[in-house]
Amino acid sequence: MNRETVVAEALALLDEVGLDAVSTRQLAKRLGVEQPSLYWYFRTKKDLLAAMAQAAMAPHANAPLPTPEDDWRAWFLENTRSFRRTLLMRRDGARLHAGSTPTADLDRIRHKMTFLVDSGVPERDAHMAMLTASRFTVGSVLEEQAGPGPGPGGGPDLPADVPLIDPESAFEAGLSLIVDGLAPRTTM
Repeated sequence: MNRETVVAEALALLDEVGLDAVSTRQLAKRLGVEQPSLYWYFRTKKDLLAAMAQAAMAPHANAPLPTPEDDWRAWFLENTRSFRRTLLMRRDGARLHAGSTPTADLDRIRHKMTFLVDSGVPERDAHMAMLTASRFTVGSVLEEQAGPGPGPGGGPDLPADVPLIDPESAFEAGLSLIVDGLAPRTTM
């Protein structure tokens, strides 16, 4: 057993039972060890959850970084979509990620910010756009992963004249609003 095995099994447990039911007791049982053995790798459950969040973000964290030739709009859209896809890969992925600190990704984040600034996005606007897109994405996925509400067909109880919008369409519409709002502020 090693740290990577513990995290992989914790993520598998998350996918099976959901974030609220993940416990070090269940994880130890799954690994066939005594619960105190886990403290060798993670001092607290919070440390374990942070490692799980980092590992769960690997598909997004390993996505190609922007190059100077890239169009900032196309890159920004794809980067945000990649983040959403990665959160959706895990049960309660958005909840696991929410509140985590991306310490392992700081160099990648700096690269992305430099790319946006070099593309003509004012630095403060680049920071706010990345933060807004991140929080919008986490919120969208939280809603999507919360599942359908009450009502006929699993949907919310809405009047017949109120259209239902699928989560992906709603996400794309909101993402377009972010990019469209940022575009006039760029200098290039």
